[in-house]
Amino acid sequence: MRAPIRVAVSGAAGQIGYSLIYRIAAGDMFGKDQPIILHLLEIPQALTSLKGVEMELDDCAFPLLEGIVTGSDPMKVFEGAEWAILVGAKPRGKGMERKDLLADNAKIFVDQGKALNRKDVKVLVVGNPANTNALVLAHNAKDLPKENIRSMMRLDQNRAIIQLAKKAGVLARDVKSVAVYGNHSPTMVPDYNNATIQGRKVEDVIKDKTWLQGEFMTTVKKRGAQIIEARGLSSSASAANAAIQTIQDWILPTPKDDLFCAGIYNAERDLFFGAALKDQKIVLGLKIDSFLEEQVKITEKELLEEREAVRQYL
Repeated sequence: MRAPIRVAVSGAAGQIGYSLIYRIAAGDMFGKDQPIILHLLEIPQALTSLKGVEMELDDCAFPLLEGIVTGSDPMKVFEGAEWAILVGAKPRGKGMERKDLLADNAKIFVDQGKALNRKDVKVLVVGNPANTNALVLAHNAKDLPKENIRSMMRLDQNRAIIQLAKKAGVLARDVKSVAVYGNHSPTMVPDYNNATIQGRKVEDVIKDKTWLQGEFMTTVKKRGAQIIEARGLSSSASAANAAIQTIQDWILPTPKDDLFCAGIYNAERDLFFGAALKDQKIVLGLKIDSFLEEQVKITEKELLEEREAVRQYL
């Protein structure tokens, strides 16, 4: 048996964390032959719930799970972790201004950045606003290479894939190379120019530009809000699934006919920006039409505004 991997998850007793950690322990993230030690972080008020999660993990008797570390101090819980999946973040409350949400979450990611300030860990930021939280973390973890940090865009990619598949009357696996650019927010930009359906360009299959620039874009951008309205809770299982896929995208070769999306650090702009990747490198040469170019400018502007809103924490 291989040596265990230590995987930290913040917000472990929350909805996404609850959907995620059992799948990690079952081998869905790193493989069915890779033992795991889980490091689970929660806020002090949720430690009782976290104890219940730990009891359930025990009761699953996962063959791959070799240990569990729990607590509310990131310095202690993150010690020794090789991977950190940062799910925990303060949600936006009723009447709360976005700038206040950004500031409250920045404080969380300042502390977590300091706790992950080393070269031997890779970090996926899931908690929203994920791109800007990743930026705060990066600035407070000076020894952590910025290429070791990503913000999650895979859920947006998955949402774009399934909308194209449904419109074309095909399966999700028939849709490839769907990029999503910019921020994980309603300004995100799903790219219909470079995607394919059964090997053909999307625009050769779906000859409805009005739908592509209208309903398709709107549905992908607002899917999270639609789910909250439908079930009264935010996306959890789909977000956990996307986190697992993001780590797999990170460690496995990319299929030749596909690409994947993640927020990666752009040094020129000092932003974490959703990009198209293949085998850990940015996919070059992707051309987009003038409509999408304008959309990319809007999402970049929003990210720059978010960066300025958390300037004091950088």
